[in-house]
Amino acid sequence: MGEVLDGRALAARIREEVRREVEAFAARHGIRPSLAAILVGDEPACALYVRNKARAAGQAGIRSETFHLPARTSQVELLELVDQLNEREDVHGILPQLPLPEHLDPQAVFDRLDPRKDVDGLSPYNVGRLVLGRPALVPCTPLGILELVRATGVELKGARAVVVGRSNLVGKPTALLLLAEHATVTVCHSRTRDLATHTREADVLVVAAGRPHLVTADMVKPGAVVVDVGITREEGGIVGDVDFAGVQAVAGWITPVPGGVGPMTVAMLLRNTLQAARLQLEGGAP
Repeated sequence: MGEVLDGRALAARIREEVRREVEAFAARHGIRPSLAAILVGDEPACALYVRNKARAAGQAGIRSETFHLPARTSQVELLELVDQLNEREDVHGILPQLPLPEHLDPQAVFDRLDPRKDVDGLSPYNVGRLVLGRPALVPCTPLGILELVRATGVELKGARAVVVGRSNLVGKPTALLLLAEHATVTVCHSRTRDLATHTREADVLVVAAGRPHLVTADMVKPGAVVVDVGITREEGGIVGDVDFAGVQAVAGWITPVPGGVGPMTVAMLLRNTLQAARLQLEGGAP
């Protein structure tokens, strides 16, 4: 029976570390790190995420503001707000909450962000640094995934890692982080032939495909670390991309849904906000 990787407990420890570091930063500079969240429209899940992030920021001693724009906001208006926040010296991190309404181009927003304030790590500059092995600000969910894997104590150097999903937000940066840890990485996706032949080889399996119950017990190597990034609402609750009950019987470690990757994403956002403030007040890349 695989051990459950408790994302809530690990995130709580990291948030406490960030809180202590924020206090030291504030004492050193006379200013607190600050986070500006941009919420466009009235999607309830997005609004809830933003409220949770703002609450977590406050608990860590980080000042936060939320800019709530109507769903009809144009691309020009959104980019004007980004420009204003880029110029504000009292704003250290900018978080455009995804997904945006369909008429808006999220990449145009990240293209416009000051890379030093890009706490989601999705600007071309920060993505480029990650590809080059010189990371500055890295996407929050992949960072959280890496921390969860490290918590198992499994040696990543030389390990076989498989990432199911190739999104810019999770799949690709997770693969790059695992490569930087000297794992041998395979990236699978919706057009991968015979997915199970790849997943059964994985010492570390990260599933971020957005397809509930995609990975079953017969697709997992005994003793593997399995990180489930998926989250889908079904009748009876929230489920992930992994058949938790079946896979737990095979895996060495497995993340629950909810309570696994989600809390870690928020913790990494707080860490990135502090890092962004350090970049702006203490120098360094970018």
